[in-house]
Formats: sequence, C-alpha cells, structure tokens
Amino acid sequence: MSFDPGMLHNGHTAFANGTAVGIRETGVVEKLLTSYGFIQCSERQARLFFHCSQYNGNLQELKIGDDVEFEVSSDRRTGKPIAVKLLKIKPEVLPEERISGQVVSAIPTHLDGKSAPGQVPTGSVCYERNGEVFYLTYTPDDIEGNMHLDTGDKVSFYMETNKHTGAVSAHNIVLVKKKQMRCQGVVCATKEAFGFIERADVVKEIFFHYSEFKGDLEALQAGDDVEFTIKERNGKEVATDVRLLAQGTVIFEDISIEQFEGTVAKVIPKVPTKNQNDPLPGRICARISYTDKELLFGEKDTKSKVTLLEGDHVQFNISTDRRDKLERATNIDILPDTFHFTKESREMDMLSAQRNHAVRIKKLPKGTVSFHTQSEQRFVGVVEKEATAAITNNKSASPSKAKEKEAEEGVISYEDCGVKLTVSYHVKDLEGAAQPQAGDKVEFSINEVKRTGQQSAVTIKILNRTVNTKRLLGYIATLKDNFGFIETANHDQEIFFHYSELCGDMENLELGDTVEYTLSKGKGNKVSAEKVTKVTAGSHQCLCESPLAVEEGTKGQNYPFGIMGMTNKADCLQKGELVKFQLCTVAQTGQKMACNVVPQRKALVECVKDQFGFITYEVGESKKLFFHVKEVQDGLELQTGDEVEFSVILNQRTGKCSACNVRRVSEGPKPVATPRPDRLVNRLKSITLDDSSAPRLVIVRQPRGPDNSKGFNVERKTRQPGVID
Repeated sequence: MSFDPGMLHNGHTAFANGTAVGIRETGVVEKLLTSYGFIQCSERQARLFFHCSQYNGNLQELKIGDDVEFEVSSDRRTGKPIAVKLLKIKPEVLPEERISGQVVSAIPTHLDGKSAPGQVPTGSVCYERNGEVFYLTYTPDDIEGNMHLDTGDKVSFYMETNKHTGAVSAHNIVLVKKKQMRCQGVVCATKEAFGFIERADVVKEIFFHYSEFKGDLEALQAGDDVEFTIKERNGKEVATDVRLLAQGTVIFEDISIEQFEGTVAKVIPKVPTKNQNDPLPGRICARISYTDKELLFGEKDTKSKVTLLEGDHVQFNISTDRRDKLERATNIDILPDTFHFTKESREMDMLSAQRNHAVRIKKLPKGTVSFHTQSEQRFVGVVEKEATAAITNNKSASPSKAKEKEAEEGVISYEDCGVKLTVSYHVKDLEGAAQPQAGDKVEFSINEVKRTGQQSAVTIKILNRTVNTKRLLGYIATLKDNFGFIETANHDQEIFFHYSELCGDMENLELGDTVEYTLSKGKGNKVSAEKVTKVTAGSHQCLCESPLAVEEGTKGQNYPFGIMGMTNKADCLQKGELVKFQLCTVAQTGQKMACNVVPQRKALVECVKDQFGFITYEVGESKKLFFHVKEVQDGLELQTGDEVEFSVILNQRTGKCSACNVRRVSEGPKPVATPRPDRLVNRLKSITLDDSSAPRLVIVRQPRGPDNSKGFNVERKTRQPGVID
C-alpha cells in the first residue's frame, strides 16, 4: 500500500474544506506495520488508518497497545478519515502495591459448552478501601501459579485498567490463604456442656463445646447430622461453628444390594470383659466371589435383634465404610432352616410362674397358641345373680356429668356329677340380645384360663324365663339428660327410669318407642322401671285402641291423652291450645282417650329475615316463636302479615321451642297507595305556571313498567318460588 502525505487537505486540518481547527482525539494502537498502522478510538467506535510519517517521535518506541493522541483528517484520494499528527501519551501509572481481598465468585470449572464462542469465563474479587467495598473481575490468565480459586479464598492482586474500555480489573492474583473447608459428621454423644461428633471424612471423633453450636440447643440430640469447621486450640483439634444439616445428609457407609449367606463363627459376648474395646466383636464366615471371608459385626447389625448362637445359618448384607473401606456384615437375619442344624430345646406356649425370658422367637400361624380351653360338654343351670354391662351416658349436656357404670359379672348355679357348683359370667358371653334374669334357666359351656385355672360361663343361651318376673310394655314419653319416663300401656301413669337401666344403645331411643321393662321399688317405696329394653316393630301385640269417632272436642268433657295419642310425638302442646282429635277406647280398661291429637294453631308472621323469621305466638315466657325458612312447606316465601299453621317442637339441648311444618293459610293484606295529604294538594293548586320562581317539574323520560306499560303499577306481585321478577 502506498501513501502520499502531500495528498492531505490544507495541511492536515480536521475537515476537507480546511476551515476548522483540528480536534484532538485519543486512541490505542491496534495494528502496527512497517510504514502504517491502525488506531482504535477510545471515545467512539471507529478504527482509523495512520501513516508512520505522521507519528511525532521515535517510531521504534511505538508499540501495539500504546495510547496516542491525534487529529482526524481525510484522504484526498479516497475521502476516508485518517489519523494525523500522532503523539504518544504517557500511560497513567497505577500504584504498584498489592491489594488484599477475597474471592467473591470463583470462575466456574464446568461451563458445559454454555458460554458463547470467544467468551472468556470470569470471576470476581472484592477489597475494602476507606470503609467501602469495591468489586473487580478477573480471568484465568490473571491468576499466578495456574491454581484454582474458590469462593472465600484470601488473595492479593494488582489493579489494571483496560485501555479499550477503561474498566479496572484484577491481575497477578496470588493465593494468600485457602478458605477453611466445612466438614460434616454425626453427633455421637452429648454431655452437660459439650459433645462429640463422628467425622465423615476420617474414622475419628472430634470435640465441640455447646457455645459453638449455632441453633436451638434444646433440639440437638445424638444422631443429628451437622457441619462444622476444624480449628486447633491448645494443640488439639476442635469443631467450631457447628450447624444442623438435613437428616440423612451424612452417609458413612455403602450397603450392598445383594444378600449373602454365611455361618456365625463367633458371637457377641453377653457380658463384655474389661479389656474388650472392639466395637465389632462378632464374626461371620462366608464364601463371597469364590473367596472365603471372615466379616465383622456388632450389636447394631442384627436385623431382628435375635440372639445369635455359633453355627447359626444367617443371611446378611455387606457394609463398606467410605472412610477406610472396612467391610462388615449388617442386616443379619437367621434363616428359617437354621433350627434344623442346631440342637437347642424349643418350646411353644406361654411361660409363667418363673422369671424367664424368651429368646430366638419364631412367629407361628395365627391361632396356633390358645390361652383358654373351652369344654365340649354343655351345662344347664339357673341364674342366681344378673350381670350388667358397662354404661356411659353420652347424652349428658356436660362431659363432667357423663358418668360411667362399670360392668358387673353374674353368677349361674349348676350341678355336675351330683355336686352343686357356681360359675361367673359376663354380658359379652351371651348369645343373642336378650339378657337372662334371676331365676332364668340357661345352657352354657365352661371356659378355663390355662395360666390361672379360672373358669367362666360362655356361649350362654336362655332356655326358660322365670314365671314370677313380670315384664311390662310401655312407651317412651320423656327423655332428659340422664333419665326419662315411660307411659304405661294403659296410658294412665308415667314410670321413671334411669339410663343405667337401659339395655341397648341410648342413641337409638326416641320419643314414642315401645319398650319392655320390669317394675321395682327403690328408696321411699318409689316405683321405677328396670331392665328397659326397646321392642322392635312387629315383635309385640298392639295395645291400643279402637277409634270411636272424629270430633273437635265437646264442651264440658275432658279426655286424657298420652304420648301415643299425639300425631307428631315431638309436638309440644301448650295449656289452652285448640286441638283436633279422635276418641279411642283402651282395650284393657275400656277408658276413652284422645288420640291422633293435632293442635289447631294459627298465627301471623311478624317478620322475616334472611333465613329465619318469627311468628306472633306465645310459648312460655316468649311472645315470639322462631322458625327457619326450610320449615316452610311448598317452598313458599312468607311475607309479614301472612297467616300460617305450624307445629311446636322443644329442643332438648337448649330447652327452647321453635316452629316446624309451617304452612301458609292465607296471605297478608296488600300494601295500599297512600293518598296525597291535603296540605300538598292545596299547595299544588296555588302554584301558577306563569310564576317563574315556582318549582317546575320537567319530564325527562316517560316512566314505564316492567311490562312496557306507561306509568308505575303500584300493585305488588306475589313472587313464585324459583322465579325472579
């Protein structure tokens, strides 16, 4: 390439017309040949040609990378910008002192081809100056000694400024101190103020003080995985900065998947000797990979905690310690066929009366061992004392009132080979739901406990009921917290009974249920019901009543009624209420009684809220009766003033009454448009249209109703269920 310096415009001015003074710029020599070169501008993205004759100085001292100052002109022949009047700039000398810092981000060792082509991986270091922290980048070429730096390493370095970008970076980095590596282990012992950690890198334990534990000391216990830093104090290694790890992080050994078989050569002594320091005193001989080996094992290596004996045939896995590659047998379990080779005495039953303990236990099929023996012979006897079952009152309002009655065993007398004997029995040993009473004839078998020889009657079946005990029928009339009342079959009396006398589940008992009971006298000759049993439908003969006539009561005549006379057993009648009923005659006494009693209640709806409302009806001290909207029949939406019929029920838990089966009889009065008051009518008459100050009504849009008719329709429509207006 040839260049003529005389071809520049007007003595090297910055512009072709030569009217402006040259502007000086700076750059870096990017390429240098014998007679020309190229400069990379520092202040803009441009690469300019220059001729060596334009350099003001010793050309031998000019090198690639030197900073230069120049003016911009243009080549007269090509018109392209070129650099002229080059002058070398003395570089700014940074203080040549080593700066101490720390690696913040290490250069990644594996980029997996994710870095862009030509991109050099970088790391970063930091240093502190006058209370401020500064960060610098570095590349692998900036590290001396070709070593790898890790995050946290202490280093020293020089600072260098990039001539192209002006960015400052670290170079000539030297490692000062390697970061202390964190070790892992498992807490193996805890004392009053210190503990020990079994290290995961070597077979060794290390001491640590509780003051070095960073966490909740109360939660620290033996077996926890931890990490720590090793420091030397008083010539001994100790663990510092101890922190918890997730359970299962630290692994000491690798356990083989394959299982091996072998023979126990040496067992673990039951009482260790004073000189025994071997943690793995047991030995197992096995042939593994065509080689005879003797493997160690300890107390924790037995899988089923079974007592091992010499000569036992066992199966096991091999555990290899990651630290010293020591192999031992673990998950040791006795093979089922080992008892055929040993000459030990085996027993099958329950040992008693001696303080012995069972060893080498083998599981047998379910039902092989029995603790009781039951006689095949059936015996016949008479009940002398009745058994009672344990009873808990679950219906009590307060948990503290739910008293339990413990079960009591009964007694049966019988004869065996001419000898009179007695045997106890429990309610759980009865066949069927019926319970025997004193004097009943029963059939049973005798069960004997092998260990104690105690006998009891089982599979008890009632043969004949005693004649002198009379069972009566009645109806549940009242249920309270822990007692109730039974209406007799003649409907002339109510008998008290306690829930402890109920035979069966209290939860299944409801008002009007038919029950069977026995009368008894307690303190003060008060009569009460005992052995109350619910009678299922169809198992008793109907006690009632032949209907006579349907009437709404006759003035001057009173008719008794009971719980069975109510159409709705849960309905709560008030004194003075009008009722509709039928007359019936009790078959046993011929007495006329009211039956199918239905109260004739009518009242007005006082108000209706979202999901409930109130009826103007006096019950007890309250003058309003609550009802829920779900109790309204036919899904109608009641309005204030509607007349309704309803039933009254009593909530046993709260003691309050509410309405149910609410039925609308008639709708309330419709709202009527109120006429305008006279004062407003007179005022409107006095207003003239000519009066500009008088109020005026301007119609913006004619009103229309929902059916597109003119005006407003004041008639209220009744909403139908499921229809939205």
